[in-house]
Amino acid sequence: MTRDATPDRLRNLQSRSVLAGQASPASSQIEQELAAAIDPTAAAFFDVDNTIMQGASIFHLARGLHRRNFFTTSDLLKATWQQMWFRVVGSEDPQHIDSARAAALAFIAGHPVSELEEIGEEIFDEHMAAKIWPGTRALAQWHLDRGHRVWLVTAAPVEIAQVIARRLGLTGALGTVPEHVDGVYTGRLVGEMLHGAGKADAIRGIAEREGLVLDQCYAYSDSSNDLPMLSLVGHPCAINPDSALRSHARSEGWRVRDYRTGRKVAMAGSKGAVAAVAAGGTWHLLRRKK
Repeated sequence: MTRDATPDRLRNLQSRSVLAGQASPASSQIEQELAAAIDPTAAAFFDVDNTIMQGASIFHLARGLHRRNFFTTSDLLKATWQQMWFRVVGSEDPQHIDSARAAALAFIAGHPVSELEEIGEEIFDEHMAAKIWPGTRALAQWHLDRGHRVWLVTAAPVEIAQVIARRLGLTGALGTVPEHVDGVYTGRLVGEMLHGAGKADAIRGIAEREGLVLDQCYAYSDSSNDLPMLSLVGHPCAINPDSALRSHARSEGWRVRDYRTGRKVAMAGSKGAVAAVAAGGTWHLLRRKK
């Protein structure tokens, strides 16, 4: 083994190879199953957490904030069960996730918008890029290649959602809007969390503005909480679905795609479990800090 070929480097190279291997057949499958003519009235709307990205974006954000001393390591390691449940079981408790997102506003209060945007770019590279599901990324690219506009629709802060969309080459992002005055966050929201029926309302607004025909549009999510968004379009698809969404999708004849198999096997190892525990302490931390 050469000096550069450290175990960590080899594992990283192997991980990248696995991601490439997953993306290639996924792209081929999409080409065969979704062949359609380019339609400027069509767009695709993607949820983020566990749909575009493994795990919850708010926890990846919190890890990055922790690294920048927004809070302590002992705080980060408390109450780990929520993120462990979300990553292993693939089901979110909306009350807990919403509480975490709301409490996150307390951390950014008093900080400039430009600072979070800059930190978001760094956190994407550090914690999010490797969590992108190759199969879902291939789906988004399929739409882009056909001239469809592709939007992220998420309860995450819109500034972070925009970073993810920009780095993936997507059209844009709809997200929860933190209030800011003179370029500084106040710690409050503009309106409510972008969640559930709120996502459907946001998509209607984009469709009206962009001249989209909803029957020609596509929507992708892992969660039954997003049934309003999925039911709004002509081409809904369940991605890595929770049990309720999987059942509903099958009863309605919706397409279902699950890209979790390989990574769930990896999560069974103790190393993956420890990583999930470390990331998961965020929920209690955010509630406690607020």
